[in-house]
Amino acid sequence: MRTKNLAALLSLGVIIAVPALAQNDLLAQARQQFQPIPTTPPELPGNPATPAKVELGKMLYFDPRLSASHTISCSSCHNIGLGGADAEATSIGHRWQHGGRNSPTVFNAAFNTAQFWDGRAKDLEQQAGGPMVNPVEMASPAAHVAEQLKGIPGYRNVFEKAFPGESDPITLPNIQKAIAVFEATLITPNAPFDRFLKGDAKALSPTQEKGLALFMDKGCASCHNGINIGGGMYAPFGVVEKPGAELLPPDDKGRFMVTKTPSDEYVFKVPTLRNIALTAPYFHTGKAWDLRQAVAVMGASQLGIQLTGDEVDTITAFLGSLTGDQPKVTYPILPPSIATTPQPQP
Repeated sequence: MRTKNLAALLSLGVIIAVPALAQNDLLAQARQQFQPIPTTPPELPGNPATPAKVELGKMLYFDPRLSASHTISCSSCHNIGLGGADAEATSIGHRWQHGGRNSPTVFNAAFNTAQFWDGRAKDLEQQAGGPMVNPVEMASPAAHVAEQLKGIPGYRNVFEKAFPGESDPITLPNIQKAIAVFEATLITPNAPFDRFLKGDAKALSPTQEKGLALFMDKGCASCHNGINIGGGMYAPFGVVEKPGAELLPPDDKGRFMVTKTPSDEYVFKVPTLRNIALTAPYFHTGKAWDLRQAVAVMGASQLGIQLTGDEVDTITAFLGSLTGDQPKVTYPILPPSIATTPQPQP
């Protein structure tokens, strides 16, 4: 039975359980468009991971002294306990300034084609340096980041273990490398959808299977595909219908601000849908707090489809199957500041 016919019959309530043959067809179609999250972290080109480097990266990820005020760390906006995001429309930065866009999840970010909503960072290593020096976010001048850590004696030995043989290992590039390899460990395998892709016939509920069929048949998977169910391409927001100024502010032109190419106006990196049920609010503005609303908006804006309430519910049920095992991270004990350590700035 063709998947489109299956979806139509399911929407009419004709089929209560998915027959084995139809499920096999659904699995075959899904495997053409998606891949499961691997159970081990990916390797970063030119930045091999070692236990010492990952441990240093974890320390730096949680250290608020990388910010000018000593109050903001990477984990402030990418909270391990909040799906790798921060449950804010836009994150609060230096001197209570708000960032311009919603903080994307750091979970599985290593599988994205680029970082940030506009793709201005090519990889995790480059991304790690952005917030530290951004005056709205952590607000540390680039030259001060290494200076700050050199003023904390306990970091010297940790850097020497992570970057052996270097005469001056405490540098901004090494800080970025260490944070990147730690972030690459923040993967969420073993979601029900991953188990389905690997052949577990009972991994998805009948409603989730129906939602998967709709997700593919309606065209959602044309952008949200691959390992990360997104994150692999750029697309205009409002392909068919503009979603309104609250969701698409006219002064934020997206990737155009990076490339200056007119065709990139209001183009954004397609976000991952992994763990999407954990990372409200949605869109680059963070203005949609209801996942059902986000699904309906995407149907109208990107596909030109007015999804029914039942279709929205069913697709949303499928999206719930994308929540994987959350990273288990032990909070690091950070080396203490001393009298000569650079002090926080107001």
